[in-house]
Amino acid sequence: MKTTIQRLRQAERTLEQRRRTAEQTLEQHRKIAYEKIPKLAKLERELAQTGSTVVNALWAGENAASCLAALEQQNTAAQAEQAKLLTQHGFAPDYLKPQYTCGDCRDTGFVRGLRCGCFTKLLQVLAYQELSMDTPLEQCTFDSFSLDYYANTPTVAGVIPRKMMQGVLDYCKQYAAHFTPRAKSMLFLGPTGLGKTHLSLAIAREIIEQGHTVIYGAAQNLLSRLEREHFARYGQQSDDAQRALLNCDLLIIDDLGTEFSTSFTQSCIYNIVNTRLMSGLPVIINTNLNDAQLEEKYGERVTSRIIGNYAVLRFFGNDVRQQKK
Repeated sequence: MKTTIQRLRQAERTLEQRRRTAEQTLEQHRKIAYEKIPKLAKLERELAQTGSTVVNALWAGENAASCLAALEQQNTAAQAEQAKLLTQHGFAPDYLKPQYTCGDCRDTGFVRGLRCGCFTKLLQVLAYQELSMDTPLEQCTFDSFSLDYYANTPTVAGVIPRKMMQGVLDYCKQYAAHFTPRAKSMLFLGPTGLGKTHLSLAIAREIIEQGHTVIYGAAQNLLSRLEREHFARYGQQSDDAQRALLNCDLLIIDDLGTEFSTSFTQSCIYNIVNTRLMSGLPVIINTNLNDAQLEEKYGERVTSRIIGNYAVLRFFGNDVRQQKK
């Protein structure tokens, strides 16, 4: 992962680009508007001249309060006339105002010397994107999840896979539509190839579009990042990955149970499950293991926290990937 300093520099470049884009767009708008409404340019020159007059008056010792009040009155009148002219000629009233992504800091990243919330949010997004670089979101949507691959006839156990999967699909759609960072965690159980990854990514896609922060990753990949971070050489250590995994709005752990198991990975899994549970933050876990295999691999204290607190969705049917071949 990038260091914190590298991520700061990347965020600063992003803010600079946003600011430059807003200012370039403003210049283009000015050119278009001034050509169509010459009076706008004259109005702006008069306003600038008024400002200079006020500054000269202040230097001459005149009352500051009255000068500033006069300037504010003239500014307000000029802005009203500008908006009126723009509207009369088919432009939006704010056509000649810079459209910054963040109006609080004007895309500088700071407000009165303090880091703006947009800067902090951008740093978080960059960390989440880095952790989720292997996410094929564009391929996994609710619309592309087809129930045609699930049998509509009962199994020997009396289960109709298509009916069961229709219920799973509906639950996932509702979960995404009404998601909050305090939503219930979910455990997707079932053999490989039944759509666990597809539906968890479809949920992630919807939630990201709502503006929430989501981290997705295969268990092995996420745990490997934590291990590299933990055992980095002195001076290069950080806890960026761990903090991101523990604090994002939704964490999706795919293929739990396929990772190489060590005392470190076992400890990490317990910490993630327990910390997010205590914080009330949701997790979606996908696994090919059944209940008994989960307890055998991770022990009672991890499994009880998952089974006892997560909504358990069981996937039925035959391997969809094999059918598509």
